[in-house]
Amino acid sequence: MPTWCPFRLQFYFNGHNWLARQLDRAGIGYSLLDNALVEIDDFEAAQQIADGFSIRSLHRALDRFARRYCPVIRQLGVGYHWSLMQVEYATDIVFRRQRDLAPVYEAITRTAIHTVKAEHVATFLGRKLTGNYRDELGNDFSTRIEGTRIRHHMGPAAIKMYDKFRLVLRIETTANNVSFFKHHRKVEQRDGTTVYKLAPLKKSIYSLGDLQQILVAANRRYLDFISAIDDPTEGNKIVSKICEPKIDNYRAYKGFNFFAADDQRIFETLLRGEHNIHGLRNADLRRQLPLNAGQVSRLLFSGGLSVIHFRRVG
Repeated sequence: MPTWCPFRLQFYFNGHNWLARQLDRAGIGYSLLDNALVEIDDFEAAQQIADGFSIRSLHRALDRFARRYCPVIRQLGVGYHWSLMQVEYATDIVFRRQRDLAPVYEAITRTAIHTVKAEHVATFLGRKLTGNYRDELGNDFSTRIEGTRIRHHMGPAAIKMYDKFRLVLRIETTANNVSFFKHHRKVEQRDGTTVYKLAPLKKSIYSLGDLQQILVAANRRYLDFISAIDDPTEGNKIVSKICEPKIDNYRAYKGFNFFAADDQRIFETLLRGEHNIHGLRNADLRRQLPLNAGQVSRLLFSGGLSVIHFRRVG
C-alpha cells in the first residue's frame, strides 16, 4: 500500500481460509492446519461452497478496502481496476493416516521427476510445445523443512506437487502471468468488430471463473498422469514378508535373499511356464532342484513363500 501516486494497491486472498469461514457459517465441522483442510464433515458441500465463490462480492470487498486504506481516491475522484497478479489453485487429496500417504508419495515423486518430459509439462498446462518456444521449461525437485516438493514449470506457469503434514497430497497450478493461458472468448478487432476466438486470458479479476476451470483441468491432467504410476506399497510388503525370517509352530524358517544365486534359482523354477497349466507338486520341484522331499516341503512353507506360491498357481 504505497503513499504516492498512482497509489497502487495489492491484496492477498487465501481461499482456504475463506472456505473455512464459510464452513463456520454453514455449521460444517472441519480441521484446518495452516492452509490445509485435513478434515471436513461434508466434503461435497464444501466443494459446492468453494465452486460458488462470488467474484462480485470480492470486487465489492476490494473497493471497500481501497476506500478505507487509501482515502485520497475520494478527493481525486477515481477508482481502481482490479487485476490478477499471481494466482494459485490447489487440488487436495486427503488421506486418513500419515502411514498411508508416505510410501505412495515417495514412489510418485521419485518416478515423476524422471518420467515427466517437456512435452508432458506443456500438456498439463494446456499448451502445445513447438520449435518456436524459447522460454524456460523443466522440472526441479527440492527438499525443504516441511518435506519434499516437485515442480514442473513452463514460463510463468507451473505445476507443483507436495505433501502437507503427510496427510494431504497437494497438486497446485500457479501462474505469475495469467495471460499465459488461452481460452475461447470474444475479442474486439481493430475495426470495431467482435469475433469469438482463442485468445490469452484477460488479467481482470472477472477472469477468475474461466481461470478456475483452466487450472482445475491442469490439476486433473497431472492427477491422471500420476495415477498411472505403479504403487509399489503392497509389493514392498510382500517382499519384506518373504525376506524376513519366520517362526511357525516353534520352528524357525529363514527368509529369502533375492541376490543369492541359490534363492534366485528357486524363484526361477517356481515361475516356469508349465506350472501355470498343471500347477506344481513336490515331485516337480525335486526334478528341477537339487533338493530332497523334506527340503522342498520346508521350502514351500517357509518365510511366507507359501502365500506367494499359491497365489501364483491358483
